[in-house]
Amino acid sequence: MKRLVTLALLLAAPIVFAQQNAKKLPQNAVAPKAGFRTEFLADLDDVQKKIIDLATAVPAEKYTWRPNTDVRSVSEVYMHIAGGNYFLGTFLGVKPPDDMPKDIEKISDKKEVLAALQKSFDHVRAIVKNTSDADFEKPVKLFGNATTQRGVLVTILNHLHEHLGQSIAYARMNNVTPPWSRKD
Repeated sequence: MKRLVTLALLLAAPIVFAQQNAKKLPQNAVAPKAGFRTEFLADLDDVQKKIIDLATAVPAEKYTWRPNTDVRSVSEVYMHIAGGNYFLGTFLGVKPPDDMPKDIEKISDKKEVLAALQKSFDHVRAIVKNTSDADFEKPVKLFGNATTQRGVLVTILNHLHEHLGQSIAYARMNNVTPPWSRKD
């Protein structure tokens, strides 16, 4: 039990940070072969593939479906993911692209949702590829709490996994089996 509490505290620590000076990122940086960046990008690749594959598997006519009037629809969840990828990057001093819609969660057309998701994942990938190893340890504030740039990136992954789970539940409620779970 003591180990679980310690693990929980270690995992919770990175979930707090805030904005620094905004900067633009070059999109052509090369990923290293080891370390935090490599681990982050491998996890990002996995969660991105699952989110995109699931968003592709859900029929377009289900994108406006919601389990209750008080919660996001299928498309709103996916666009919340995209918006979160941009918003959380601002705590690292990276501006969202100039062409990002203000009301991103209102996008409900399946093709537009898939394109927006992809673009937001490319944005996160560029942030990581353009952050030096030393910068991962730089202190930042996230929602008023102290952490590091690495902690912000961990929060991005946590956010993605949280909404992947939500999307899986939505899909299953609409009789869509996640592609990686199918027994073909």
